[in-house]
Amino acid sequence: MTAIGNRESVIRNLEDAGCETEMIQNFLGWFDKGQQTKQLELLEHQRECLLDRVHKEEQRISCLDYLIYQIQKKPTGK
Repeated sequence: MTAIGNRESVIRNLEDAGCETEMIQNFLGWFDKGQQTKQLELLEHQRECLLDRVHKEEQRISCLDYLIYQIQKKPTGK
């Protein structure tokens, strides 16, 4: 095995990273063949997907923050 650990720990790590079954199977195929370049391509793609989701959620949070700000700055009418 390579330095990244045994097959079971690799699978668990990929699952924890939100990888889908197909991606895990593809990764394991490259893992078994010792194709680190292909493994890294798959991992980078997964990372990009996760980062895109983070950015979308940050935008949603910003929208909520703006609405909260607008409500809080409005006089209460008392």
